[in-house]
Amino acid sequence: LSRAVSEVFDAADPISGEYLLEVSSPGIDRPLTRPIDFDLFEGEEARLETDRMIEGRKRFKGVLAGFEDGNVLIDLEGEEDTALIPFDWLADAKLVLTDALMKRGAAIRAARGEPEDDGLPEGEADDTDTDTTTPSEDKA
Repeated sequence: LSRAVSEVFDAADPISGEYLLEVSSPGIDRPLTRPIDFDLFEGEEARLETDRMIEGRKRFKGVLAGFEDGNVLIDLEGEEDTALIPFDWLADAKLVLTDALMKRGAAIRAARGEPEDDGLPEGEADDTDTDTTTPSEDKA
């Protein structure tokens, strides 16, 4: 995508001077920007930040419980009731990267027939699971 867009930019020259075009994926811990995101990721842990105070705070962390009537539903840590946060008051909302979320992402990629992504640049092996050195060998 980067190369294709870069060719169009080079031909049209919409930006004066030098620039670096970078295209990236939002990743599994991506921002939640649409109401449907809160339904899609129901049951996943998230961090929300509002643009105004709600009961003395702006930051909330808990498990998403969906979206209803313009509100994000979230089960906050240490709270018994589900909190309702007005979607229009959100300044930032992101999923928390957990093992469960990573497994869900892997299952979605597998269902699409996409290769596994170990997060390393192509050609580099992850040898953290195959390290056979012992503490005494590390000191040598």
